[in-house]
Amino acid sequence: MGSAGLARLQGLFAVYKPPGLKWKHLRDTVELQLLKGLNAGKPPAPKQRVRFLLGPMESSKEKELTLTATRVPTLINHPLVLGVGHGRGLLTDMYNAHLTKDYTVRGLLGKATDDFCEDGRLVEKTTYDHVTREKLDRILAVIQGSHQKALVTYSNLDLQTQEAYEMAVSGVIRPMNKSPMLITGIRCLQFAPPEFLLEVQCMHETQKQLRRLVHEIGLELKSTAVCTQVRRTRDGFFTLDDALLRTQWDLPSIQDAIQAAAPRVAAELEKSLRPWLGTQEPPGPGQPWDSTRPRSALGPESHVGH
Repeated sequence: MGSAGLARLQGLFAVYKPPGLKWKHLRDTVELQLLKGLNAGKPPAPKQRVRFLLGPMESSKEKELTLTATRVPTLINHPLVLGVGHGRGLLTDMYNAHLTKDYTVRGLLGKATDDFCEDGRLVEKTTYDHVTREKLDRILAVIQGSHQKALVTYSNLDLQTQEAYEMAVSGVIRPMNKSPMLITGIRCLQFAPPEFLLEVQCMHETQKQLRRLVHEIGLELKSTAVCTQVRRTRDGFFTLDDALLRTQWDLPSIQDAIQAAAPRVAAELEKSLRPWLGTQEPPGPGQPWDSTRPRSALGPESHVGH
């Protein structure tokens, strides 16, 4: 594999994770495919450098020592793949940009389980005939509003300033540090009781928190609900259209994906990180983040009447 081929492995790419496949197994599989592709290529001719070796002169009876010039290979450009080059640094930039992710979350009304999943241990069954689309939409509006207020709090910005106002208008307000799950957008895509489908835009989430969100929505509807499916459709600036299928987890496809994504990655990171330059520093370790964290997935003190 020549230096040009290795240069095309510097960056970020996305793959599609099939249901039931653990992320670590996916990562190991992609890494193995990359190594196979690299090892299958013809290695470049090693570069030469001049080195002076100390040794005896053959024509000397006294066996005097002298320096002899010879050529030996240099291993500076020896191909060693650990991750995907400077893409590891870009992952850190993505983390610091606190980019949002999009999910579709499917719920089922009428029962509650111990782990908020459909196949968990059943703890309660309820009726749901009184639940309407209008009530669900109203609850989702309250959730979005309460989390947007929390987002402003965690951003550590003074909204009285012109700079902060412009950031709010452009939608680039982000937490200045790690925060609880924050929902920047939520809406109902389908409502066919007992099933409903939500689109959730959020950051700093976990799968369990998204499942708990469905559970708490059920409680606010004066019923119960469990989560039957969580599917990520966007991760930062990568969407499903960018994700490589399992049949594409090979060296050429990954190289092409990295090159195709590179301009967009650079532009989006610039857009996301630039507004924070010159703003106030993140709060120190002693500042009580938890004093304003949302008390549940619904947000601080959010209880919807019916």
